[in-house]
Amino acid sequence: MSDVQEATNQLLDVNLHENQRSIQVTESGLRSESEHLQVTIGATVPTGFEQTAADEVREKLGSPCKISKDRGKIYFDISVESLAQVHCLRSVDNLFVVVQEFKDYQFKETKEEVLKDFEDLAGKLPWSDPLKIWKINTCFKKKKTKHKKINQNSSKEKIESGRGDKTDERDVKKEFTNNVLDSQILDYYENAAIKEEISTLVGDDLTSCKDETEESSKEETDPEVLKFRVTCNRAGEKHCFSSNEAARDFGGAVQDYFKWKADMTNFDVEVLLNIHDNEIVVGIALTEESLHRRNITHFGPTTLRSTLAYGMLRLCAPQPTDIIVDPMCGTGAISIEGATEWSNCYHIAGDNNPLAVNRAANNISSLLTKSQVKEGKLSWGLPIDTIQWDICNLPLRTGSVDIIVTDMPFGKRMGSKKRNWNLYPACLREMSRVCRPGTGQAVLLTQDKKCFIKALSGMGHLWRKNKMEKDLLGDAKTEDD
Repeated sequence: MSDVQEATNQLLDVNLHENQRSIQVTESGLRSESEHLQVTIGATVPTGFEQTAADEVREKLGSPCKISKDRGKIYFDISVESLAQVHCLRSVDNLFVVVQEFKDYQFKETKEEVLKDFEDLAGKLPWSDPLKIWKINTCFKKKKTKHKKINQNSSKEKIESGRGDKTDERDVKKEFTNNVLDSQILDYYENAAIKEEISTLVGDDLTSCKDETEESSKEETDPEVLKFRVTCNRAGEKHCFSSNEAARDFGGAVQDYFKWKADMTNFDVEVLLNIHDNEIVVGIALTEESLHRRNITHFGPTTLRSTLAYGMLRLCAPQPTDIIVDPMCGTGAISIEGATEWSNCYHIAGDNNPLAVNRAANNISSLLTKSQVKEGKLSWGLPIDTIQWDICNLPLRTGSVDIIVTDMPFGKRMGSKKRNWNLYPACLREMSRVCRPGTGQAVLLTQDKKCFIKALSGMGHLWRKNKMEKDLLGDAKTEDD
C-alpha cells in the first residue's frame, strides 16, 4: 500500500457526530473502504462550456462525465485517490461531492407539504461517504497551506542571500522526501507547474499526518461541534416555495440530525441543495472560493475568469509552436492561462490602452514571483510578451498567427454599442490578415451578438463560421475584485 493511501486511511477516521452517533471505523475497515470508496463529484463551469469541461475531465481523470440539464454543471465519478487531481482541473469553478441525486422528484401540491418533505429528507440521505470525502478534502487544504508556508520561508532566504542555509535546506528536503506520489497521477500532466500543484496537494508529510492523527484523537475525547450552513440554488417556475424557505427548513432538519451549529459566515461545512425543475441534488461543497481565482492579482474593469479563458483556448486545440495572440488582452487573463497550460506555444498579449498593458505585465510578474516562491529558485519565465498596439493596425506580419483568442468589448463596461458597429468589422478584417490562411483560428467572446453577427455576415470571403458557442451569462464574463 502506498504512503498516500496510508495517509488517506488515517484521515478517514473522523468523528462527525452523525445524529450523535460517531462514525468509527477499524484499521482494517479503513483500508478496505479507502481502496473502494467511489463518489460522484459535481462541478460548476462557465455556462456554455459544459462540453469543454467534460472533455477535460475525460482526458485528465479518465472518468465518464455527465452534463446536467441545469446549465453550468457537470457530474463525474472518482475514487478517493483522484481527489487531488480534481482540484487541478482548469475548466471548473466550484466543486462539491454529491450526497444523493433525485432525477424526478415529486413535489407535493402545497408549500407546507413540500417543506415538510425537505425536513424528512435530511435523515434519509447517505451522508457517510460524502462526509469522509469532505474530511479528506479539508486535510488536503490544510497541508497545502502548510507546504506553501515552508516554501515561502525557504525561498525568501535563498532569494535574499543567493544561497539558502544548508541546515534549513536539509530540513526542508527531509520534509519533502517523505512525500511519496502515485506516479499515475503525475502521468496525466506534462506541465511542470501542474505537477507541482499535485505534489503540493497529494504529497503526504509524515509529521503532518501524525499531527492530524493526534488532532483526531483529541477530538474524540473533546469533540468540537461543526458549524454549517445550507445554500439552496433553485431554477424553475413551477415551485411553490422560495430558495430561502427550502434552505431554512432543510437546514433545520440537518441541524437536528447532526447536532451541528448553524453559522451563515464562519462555517465548516456548506451543504448544497440544488433544485432544477423536478431534479434535486444534495451535495457538500469542497471549495471555499471559486478555482478561477488563480492567476490575476491586478484587476481591470473587465477581468475574464481564468476558467473561461481556459475553455476558449481549449476550443482551438493549440499545438506545439503555435503563435497565440490576444489582441484585446485587458488584464492578460487569456494569454497568462495559455502560457501556464500550453507552455510549448508562444503567447502575445496586446491592447491599445497603456493601463491594460501595464496590468497584464504586472499580472505576469506576479505569477512569476509566485512560481519562484513555490519552487524556491529563479524562474526561467513564461512564453509570453505584452505590447501596446492598435487592434485595427496590428504590427504583425501577414499570415504569421495560428490562433486568436480574445474577449471583445461588449459595449457596457468598456467601449459602447455604437462604436462596436465600426469596431467589429475592422477587427475581423485585421485578424483575418494576420492569421495563417486555411489553418488560422479565432475564438471571440462577445455579448453584443447582433452587432457581431452583422459584422461576420460581410466577412464570408475571409472567415468561415465553424462553431457558435451557446450564449454566456453576464456574470460569467467578469471576475470580481
